[in-house]
Amino acid sequence: MKSRLSRREFMRFSAGLLVSSLLPACGQTVKRSQVHGTREITPTVEINVKVLADGLDFPEGPAFDLEGNLWCTELGAGNLVRWSEGKVERIPTQGRPNGLSFDRQGRAWVCDSGQNSIRRYTPETGVWKTIVDNIDGLPLQSPNDLAFDRDGNLVFTCPNFADTRSTGYVCCLKPDQSIHKIAEGLYRPNGLDFLPGGEELVIADTYQKSLFKGDWDAAKCDWKNEGIWADVDGAEGPDGMVPCADGMLYVAVFGLGVIKALDANGKLVNSYSLPGNNPTNVAVDPSGKLGLVVTEAEKGLLLSLPDIKPGVAVYDGGEAWP
Repeated sequence: MKSRLSRREFMRFSAGLLVSSLLPACGQTVKRSQVHGTREITPTVEINVKVLADGLDFPEGPAFDLEGNLWCTELGAGNLVRWSEGKVERIPTQGRPNGLSFDRQGRAWVCDSGQNSIRRYTPETGVWKTIVDNIDGLPLQSPNDLAFDRDGNLVFTCPNFADTRSTGYVCCLKPDQSIHKIAEGLYRPNGLDFLPGGEELVIADTYQKSLFKGDWDAAKCDWKNEGIWADVDGAEGPDGMVPCADGMLYVAVFGLGVIKALDANGKLVNSYSLPGNNPTNVAVDPSGKLGLVVTEAEKGLLLSLPDIKPGVAVYDGGEAWP
């Protein structure tokens, strides 16, 4: 089998491959010719940023558990990280963890791009369980990020960071453990989440520097009427995101060192600068204390933007899972 570069290795050594924002794509949702109009330019806002932890090895996937504890992953070192009042606890995964989410039973769901699987960790017992590692008899392609819908269906991205072919796809895994692809023909589907109300799903394609939005049918696990919703641009492109009660979608733009806030129409409202060029993902503190939380990979930081208190829009599901 032809080996693939990891996301981290690709970003470090092959940034030059991200060259054309006008490449045509095969598949139903990825043609940049669908974008119309001109780009809007919004000045970057300087904002209070607090460093919660440093020295992390390519942090990803910030998430809060049921008790309000903050977690993230270390893609480079292969750890789950639990942060509490300035203290960092590392939990080895034996893989390359990326996206992270908690279900309503307090279990951590992890996209493991090293083991090409979706895995689940129970903090109380310390037990890991592989939930799925293949689709149609083939290994999953470097799972990257994940989100639950209101019915407990798990949607996750599988990008192609090895080259510039449009072989990326997105899967839906149901509580009965059936799985199917909801989108194909993407390049590097990366961050994703459901907008407030849970009836629309947004997926970032980092290579195309765009966000795709479509209607979400939870009963059928079907993403339809999809198309380019926002042109995010940036040196690399959009990564992780979080929808908030203030109606904004906050998007980490890898390579640009900013978090962009988009309104319900996909219009850029604010752009917040960070101490590092490579933000990977964002989360919102349900208590409001830490505000918006960001993982940043260039300097290995876990950051808090305490003045941005947008409120939690959609809490992850997962209660339907045994």
